[in-house]
Amino acid sequence: MSLPPRRPPGDPARAVPARAPRAPRGRLRWAARRAAVLGLAAACLGLTVPPSPGGAQGLGDRLFPTLGNTGYDVTSYDVSLDYSGHNDRPMNVTTVITAEATAELDQLNLDFARGTVRSVTIGGRPAGHEQHGEDLVLTPAFHVSRGQELKISVQHTTDPRGKGDGGWIRTADGLAMANQADAAHRVFPCNDHPSDKALFTFRITAPQQLTAVANGLPQGTATRAAHRTWTYRTSHPMATELAQVSIGKSSVLLRNGPHGLPIRDVVPTADRPALARWLARTPDHLAWMERKVGPYPFEAYGVLIADARTGFELETQTLSLFEKPLFSGGQLPDWYVESVMVHELAHQWFGDSVSPRRWSDVWLNEAHATWYEALYAQERGDKRASLETRMQRAYQQSNGWRAEGGPPAAPKVPSPGQKISIFRPVVYDGSALVLYALRQKIGPAAFERLEREWVARHRDGVADTADFVKLASEVAGQNLDDFFQGWLYSTRTPPMPGHPDWRPAGATTAPVPKGTAEAPAPKPAAPVHKTSAPVRKPVAPAPKPAAPVHKTAAPVHKTVAPVHKTMAPVRKPAAPAPRTTAPVHKTAVGTPAPKAAAPAPAPKGTAGTPVARGTGAASGAGGAAARPGKPA
Repeated sequence: MSLPPRRPPGDPARAVPARAPRAPRGRLRWAARRAAVLGLAAACLGLTVPPSPGGAQGLGDRLFPTLGNTGYDVTSYDVSLDYSGHNDRPMNVTTVITAEATAELDQLNLDFARGTVRSVTIGGRPAGHEQHGEDLVLTPAFHVSRGQELKISVQHTTDPRGKGDGGWIRTADGLAMANQADAAHRVFPCNDHPSDKALFTFRITAPQQLTAVANGLPQGTATRAAHRTWTYRTSHPMATELAQVSIGKSSVLLRNGPHGLPIRDVVPTADRPALARWLARTPDHLAWMERKVGPYPFEAYGVLIADARTGFELETQTLSLFEKPLFSGGQLPDWYVESVMVHELAHQWFGDSVSPRRWSDVWLNEAHATWYEALYAQERGDKRASLETRMQRAYQQSNGWRAEGGPPAAPKVPSPGQKISIFRPVVYDGSALVLYALRQKIGPAAFERLEREWVARHRDGVADTADFVKLASEVAGQNLDDFFQGWLYSTRTPPMPGHPDWRPAGATTAPVPKGTAEAPAPKPAAPVHKTSAPVRKPVAPAPKPAAPVHKTAAPVHKTVAPVHKTMAPVRKPAAPAPRTTAPVHKTAVGTPAPKAAAPAPAPKGTAGTPVARGTGAASGAGGAAARPGKPA
């Protein structure tokens, strides 16, 4: 997730022009690594491969212990949805999962909730099924051997009404999805953990007057009576939390980006003229990001602007989700809105193409998205968008953020009933501060080489904090274990390289440089409720609500940074400040809102976890990084 990001529209009748494919080394490398990656993930999480018989299980992720399942590796999902045109009624869905068994199985689990299962077949034969909490326990009619391919077909419903905690978002004219961090299984049965990425096909049947869009590229449409079926397919593996399906009275706008990349933006048809100027900025954003970190990693990109108040933006793969108020408020500077768009775009490299091995690695997603958001703002904004000023303010608040949410790579567990509360301020500006310190330590040239090598080496895969530490040491030509130990795992923020005068809040603070005038703050038309998806906060001007803003899931610390969603009227920052409660990409009235519910106490042993030395995999469930999204 990130601050409020957005994307463009297009003509649904035209297929997105295909781009000449790159050499397939990324896909081949992904296919060859899948078994090794999942085996390593299980080892890092302290798991044995065979699942325990009966009941709920999980991969043992420290932040979400019951999420995901062992014993198999999903290679593809084929999800067929039948939408009646009413977003307040359950839908009939058929989900077909192709997987490879990684253990001897007489039973296996899928993550699933908020729907009724009508029937299940495995290998074409009826299979037993039983619901245990948010696990669907399946019993095949035959023993499954290690290495055997499984074809699992589940006939079920999905209820878009939900409980406001992720999955479907009901828009003014239909539906969209926001599955971060753990809500995909509230839409379709799956192995709902980012370490098990797979290819996706979506088949969406809807009334002909509506437009359906999903991740990937269109594969054609079929019309039957008053309904049309739209088919979309991804060319690269995707985590379940990044799935996107949009249904509504939408226009799909097509254009070409760098190197002929298909750009497909989806917007409410009625708002197409007003949003056109924002959509036109996407090609330039793509070119800017490619200059920073290398080629865009997927087959297409676009912005999905939903007619809904989500309070966040989300980096759904190839089609980032934005709420309309970000673009329609007219009170935020253009550079600020664009920096939020860049935040979600940056996630396509950091978080989507390179996904976190466990949710504690989410800092790798959000730190980088926040970093490039801030760099773009500095290059395209005014003096209020100074990167150094923003990082100095983040440094002043860093100890407080660590006390609230844990160190960047050892975040506290989510608050009860508030799973997106892992998206606290320490994951956004608090983690971008780690990258700033690293650049100060190894120099800009080595830092830029590291960024490019990170996304190239782990493209279409998963990686963790230990992988990043190892690669940084390799590129810098020095052992950085001790550096990262303090910056990623300590409860106190280490001294900033090159800035001996910087002091954390509570100490004698250095004067803030002159020239950091307040950014204009928007006045929200109405308080915005926090949504179920993670919200990112941009470094942009903070809104001055006309009325007190509704309390969010968690108290938001007062900071110099603009707070998108807070529990009280937001104060104007002295300058574009670091994201506080968590950069809120999805915000009301286009203002970044905090992503976090009240911080939950961290289990003993969370902070100060030693950095794994030398090799890629960290040991233990919470041994290394955390997730940034998102998401949203």
